[in-house]
Amino acid sequence: MQQSPRTGREGDVLAVVSQSGPTVSFFDAASDRHLGDVHVPSEPHELCYDPTQRLLWCTLTYHSGYYHANGGRRTELALIDPDSRRVVEIVDLAPEHGPHGLALDTARGRLYVSVESGDDRPGGVVVIDTATRRPLGRIDTDAPGPHWFVIDPAGRTGYATNKEAPFVSVVDLERGVLTAKVEVPGSEGIAVSADGAHAFVAAPYGDFAAGAEGRPATGVRVIDARTASVVDTLPADNVILPVHLTSTGRLLAGELRMTADPGARLGRHAPGLLTVFDAGTRKRLGEVEVGLFPLTITSSPDGRLGYVSCVVSSTVDVIDLDSLERLARLDVAKLGEAGAHGLAYVPRPA
Repeated sequence: MQQSPRTGREGDVLAVVSQSGPTVSFFDAASDRHLGDVHVPSEPHELCYDPTQRLLWCTLTYHSGYYHANGGRRTELALIDPDSRRVVEIVDLAPEHGPHGLALDTARGRLYVSVESGDDRPGGVVVIDTATRRPLGRIDTDAPGPHWFVIDPAGRTGYATNKEAPFVSVVDLERGVLTAKVEVPGSEGIAVSADGAHAFVAAPYGDFAAGAEGRPATGVRVIDARTASVVDTLPADNVILPVHLTSTGRLLAGELRMTADPGARLGRHAPGLLTVFDAGTRKRLGEVEVGLFPLTITSSPDGRLGYVSCVVSSTVDVIDLDSLERLARLDVAKLGEAGAHGLAYVPRPA
């Protein structure tokens, strides 16, 4: 008989950002028991776990609000010890601001952080030494708001999605320069295949105020890394924001769904979908309903469990990726926090 996907997870922890809290909450990965919270300065967005330093990096992106509607951009990262559940340092990137996307190169001890443009510079990516926790430099992306950022497994190429700019920025991490712009009509989440041959990017940008008329088809664009061009599109019925690749080659996409509401100009939120594709064959494997406005996705190291944070319902759905069944729903709102966003899976100490 096949073991439960929960088996053997005792001591593993799921960390969840509540961007309006502002907190990082910790849950036992085997039992879903709430273990505690860490309060951080507003407004936390994304998380990245560094297994070498055994620390969590957390971007503090805005003083309030969100992209295009915020109360000013912050300049810091919070560094959190997931075992003692405390903030160990605040790393200030000023004059860089609006830090959001995080990508880690454990082999080289480098953390890449996307930052928004200023009056004197375009948007870009700040490079941080994870041992000293200090910036080493920045790479321009030639776009106002690079948001999500990923690197290939070799640590040589990075990809920044740009909400407004009609391209994905491709950068050479060794030379620290922009090398290509892949034509995409505004972009959201992004992931890179295990062999580095393809990147998968959600497009177009979720500009809900513009309405659906005249918008490009929604879906996941497949970028060929060798030619820096879009070679395929995985279609979707709804706007996609987060995408994530598991260790087993499943591509997870979070679809946001709305329903008509005469009292609301943009309609009202309906349960979202976690849509699953095979990254190799690009075939759709199925979908499962999740909370309102899926915004971040991660998975367990063995690829058997998926986690989907939903910012409007402030919940995290735990999904069995073999059966595509929801095993649990972590109700972060019940903890008195709001705006579930960034996620990180932290294995138990060796």
